[in-house]
Amino acid sequence: MSTKDTPAPRPSPTSGPATPGAPPAIATSDGPFAAGPVAPPKQGSYLGAWVRPEHLTESGRLTAMSAWEKSVGRKMAIVNTYRRFDENFFNASDEQFAARGTTLMLSWAGGDTRLVTMGRYDELIRERARELKAFGRPVLLRYRWEMDRPNLRAQMWSGEDYVAAWRHVRGIFTAEGATNASWVWCPTAEGFLGGYAAPFYPGDDLVDWNCVDVYAGSTYDTIGALMRPFLEFCAQHPAKPVMVGEFGVARVWGTGQRAAWLRDASATFKANPQIRAVMYFESDPTDNKGPTQQFQVSDDPAVLGAFRTSIAQDPHYTPMTAAKSGARNRRK
Repeated sequence: MSTKDTPAPRPSPTSGPATPGAPPAIATSDGPFAAGPVAPPKQGSYLGAWVRPEHLTESGRLTAMSAWEKSVGRKMAIVNTYRRFDENFFNASDEQFAARGTTLMLSWAGGDTRLVTMGRYDELIRERARELKAFGRPVLLRYRWEMDRPNLRAQMWSGEDYVAAWRHVRGIFTAEGATNASWVWCPTAEGFLGGYAAPFYPGDDLVDWNCVDVYAGSTYDTIGALMRPFLEFCAQHPAKPVMVGEFGVARVWGTGQRAAWLRDASATFKANPQIRAVMYFESDPTDNKGPTQQFQVSDDPAVLGAFRTSIAQDPHYTPMTAAKSGARNRRK
């Protein structure tokens, strides 16, 4: 989900069981992890976010993140950002985030999988690879996230096609020496609940972090219930750290249920030590104005307070990223 790439409209909201209680401990691997240049913290979890700015400008983006961090009382270890397939990876605000020690996560939209594999976009991919190499610092590269969404089926074709495209793109990056990215595979929680996400998995040799996007949008249920099939999948890949690339609870559920959901989310993250990074989706996308698609919490003091006390101020989420890149490459 993003301001540039939003899901198909969802049905009217329904309330699920949302039974309170101890969250399940499923993805319990404590490493060691093979995670590429962006290593997971030795303990706890990185905390990050996508924060939609009021104006989609460089200064607007910096202002929005600064306001969010002030409201929750800490800096984000990871800043998520979205890029079209043909869009440059980095801009001035990214440089400023990186300069302060924050790791960038590039959510890169990708293209038609069969055209990618046929080589139609090879030069574009090489340009992005060279840009990444010149940037020098370790980044998280979330290539064609939510690839399992039904409204992307015409572009993804099949799991087999997606895997072939992933292999092709990563191969070009390696050939160009752009090895400073950890590759993040990130389907939806719905895809695992429906049994159609796993065929898109490229394999342990091509994935550095396993990831999921999970929302209480049209359906309200505990995050532990929504993530259970995904966590069961991750338990079968214990060498891969787990990331929650986007999570959010919709405005439609009201202050009390939203606050409870966030507290349960934190308990679930801590009960599954394989989860080493979580990123909130602090946004009300302009093209999905209904309350089932509005996830901003900063405008509701009680919900923001639950986020601050149960997540942002919890010592479990204090690590800043600790990836080592060696000397930073200079732009020519």
